[in-house]
Amino acid sequence: MNVIEIKAEARRLMSEQMGTLIITFVIYDLIFYITGSLFAIGAILVYGPLSYGAANILLKVLNSEKVEISMLFSGFDDFADTLSAGLLIMLYVFLWSLLFIIPGIIAAFSYSMTFYIMRENPEMSPSQAMAASKHMMYGHKWQLFDLYFSFLGWILLCIISFGIASIYVTPYMSVSTAVFYADLKQNYTYPIF
Repeated sequence: MNVIEIKAEARRLMSEQMGTLIITFVIYDLIFYITGSLFAIGAILVYGPLSYGAANILLKVLNSEKVEISMLFSGFDDFADTLSAGLLIMLYVFLWSLLFIIPGIIAAFSYSMTFYIMRENPEMSPSQAMAASKHMMYGHKWQLFDLYFSFLGWILLCIISFGIASIYVTPYMSVSTAVFYADLKQNYTYPIF
């Protein structure tokens, strides 16, 4: 799928559960803002479990299944693995960023599918899901960059509106990323660990 098709599919999927998605991602952002404001380590501790919960919700949206806000916290059911995945991703992205900003962005794109993979393959360890994400994204990072770049106007609108537009833009980008993942995995075979 190209960017236009991905975004059209994302809008179609979002329209089915718009209210729940907006509330879910407002809660997601608020938790990061509050935990990050109170103590930096708090945001680090909730990153993995909440990202897993968001992936769980987005995969259900892809399958046109009913979404509940409580699913955002499903990553806390397997706290050790989701925390480990979140910490490893942040560590690798940070270390690559020390070389320069571009390697850090490339690393972030490489591991961007980790939580989707963990959700669909619960038998995988965090490091295996990260390796699978890296493998899956090989040769596709530019496509993901192109997708994110297509949201530049929306991001500027978020800035101009002092974040108000992000109420719509965050779920839109998130569902678009999930559609990108679903399209990518159609022709992908997970490596054997």
